[in-house]
Amino acid sequence: MPLRRDPLRVALQVALYVFLYIATAWVCGPLFLWVGDYLLGITATGLVAACFANWLAMRIYEQRPLVAVGLGWNPDSIRNLGWGILGGMGAAALVLAPPLAVGAAHIRDLAGVTTHIRTLGYVTVLLLFGSAGEEILFRGFGFQVLLRALGPAATIFPVGVIFAVLHTANPNATLLGLANTAGFGILFGYAFLRSRDLWLPIGLHFGWNFTLPLFGVNVSGLKIDMTGYTMEWVAGPLWSGGAYGPEASILTSLAFVALGAYLWKAPLRRQASFLTDPPLEILPCDPGPQLPPSSP
Repeated sequence: MPLRRDPLRVALQVALYVFLYIATAWVCGPLFLWVGDYLLGITATGLVAACFANWLAMRIYEQRPLVAVGLGWNPDSIRNLGWGILGGMGAAALVLAPPLAVGAAHIRDLAGVTTHIRTLGYVTVLLLFGSAGEEILFRGFGFQVLLRALGPAATIFPVGVIFAVLHTANPNATLLGLANTAGFGILFGYAFLRSRDLWLPIGLHFGWNFTLPLFGVNVSGLKIDMTGYTMEWVAGPLWSGGAYGPEASILTSLAFVALGAYLWKAPLRRQASFLTDPPLEILPCDPGPQLPPSSP
């Protein structure tokens, strides 16, 4: 059962958290875009703004460090991160491998385009940081405060929808793509519920985002060249997702079932969560029966 919380206090906490993110992104965004390319700019802005908003909100309201939102690093964190990456990559492969196997799509070499190992490493790091930034924002302080006050269903589903709404500005967004994006947001929220750390949803997010450009397809409408290859489809946009990428495909909708079952059954390690775990009740100590005084 969710803990009883003052609704006004919860609303103010979440509002300040959102304000801190927007203000930090507004300040840092132009600077990072000026320093690097578009992908670096949006990735660095998202990660820095999310970390700063979580850090300051935790310091103001909980007097705790940033890692207390679920970023503590230990063997269980490594295990959950690994299971997350495996699940995200497996879900992406489940969407893309069958069309290649039946001839509904094929991989084409982009003539004249060469990709160096440094480029592959650079893009991989940016995808990891981008996934971390989004999960720290959407499953961090604000999400956990709501989870503590409202419970899982009333938090995970609305935040998943908000996650999708903020993707409407992505190039070539479609209704099916946004519906699938909401599905991802809900699954990532469920992932936090199972592990109570951010490493599992970060792993899922990164595993998916990393695998799509390996196959040469768009990620949420963005073209990210990692390998010098592209995946061309014979099937229509209902199956390929069109210019938005496979996230706007019915195949992704079907893959949610498999990914949900994976999250349900994977041998994850539930970690202690400062914001969402109820405090231990301090029970009065029973002094027990009084012993008669000893004789001299």
